[in-house]
Amino acid sequence: MPADRAVDRPVLPQRSAKGILLIIGTVLGFACMDATAKWLGRRINPWEVIAVRYVVAFLAIAACLNPRSRPRLLQTRRRKLQCFRGVCLVISTAAGWTAVHYISLTKLTSITFASPLLVALLAGPLLGEKIGPRRVVAIVVGFCGVLIVTRPLGGSTHPAAIFAVLAAFSNAVISIITRKLAADDPAETTVFYSGLVGAIIMLPVLLGVWQTPASVAEWFILIALGLLGAFAHWLLILAHRYAPATTLAPFYYVQIIGAVALGLAVFGEIPDRWTILGTAVVAASGLYLFSRERARNAHPSADVAA
Repeated sequence: MPADRAVDRPVLPQRSAKGILLIIGTVLGFACMDATAKWLGRRINPWEVIAVRYVVAFLAIAACLNPRSRPRLLQTRRRKLQCFRGVCLVISTAAGWTAVHYISLTKLTSITFASPLLVALLAGPLLGEKIGPRRVVAIVVGFCGVLIVTRPLGGSTHPAAIFAVLAAFSNAVISIITRKLAADDPAETTVFYSGLVGAIIMLPVLLGVWQTPASVAEWFILIALGLLGAFAHWLLILAHRYAPATTLAPFYYVQIIGAVALGLAVFGEIPDRWTILGTAVVAASGLYLFSRERARNAHPSADVAA
């Protein structure tokens, strides 16, 4: 979630409304990506799905941003940090899409939405931000919500849920890195480097696991997944140009609605009461943390990796 570099400027209501609509489109796009990856993973090697997502997305990003005509796009003061962000993004995608083969879309989304809690926890040692007692309580309550969703001692959740936890942790690290990068590099540079690093990492994997899709539909959906990834991140950039991160942050939870709807419509997944309760607890804790950030005039990162 790239942080808005102009969040200190006044934002007109019309611009905020556009930003909110764009961010809703973004998170619904992410929900569609997770559902598509789950559907394809039952027919194609999951690593092939992940690799094609990054290679196709990078080609689309490169075509749109055109680094040849915009050489400054490649200029960055934090190249190592940009590359590390790209690695974390690949880890997040691989972990999340591994988990989604075994757990429901709703459960995956609920667990990964613990990222804001982890960001608040890591912001102290990594960014030097003070964590007050109320934020500590909100973090603890949020993690209790994750435990309600996963129920690790109840045996009702597949062990692969640990990959969803890894995805949440990776997303939190990405958010922390994005905050640091936002002070030096424009969002387009960050998106380009993330796509480039992902493509470099996954291209050898693609060559090693490639199996030709068996149908035209699989070809179409596989390529569409990569294009959807590029398009969703483009919407993310546009959203942050219209509205500050603190305005947009609560609307990221619309992704849970998309996950529930797609899980039910495509896979017949009906979330149980514990998943619904845990999701509500995680969302409430995250929203409280965002409200605290707004009160402190801070600007939390709002980066969702996919």
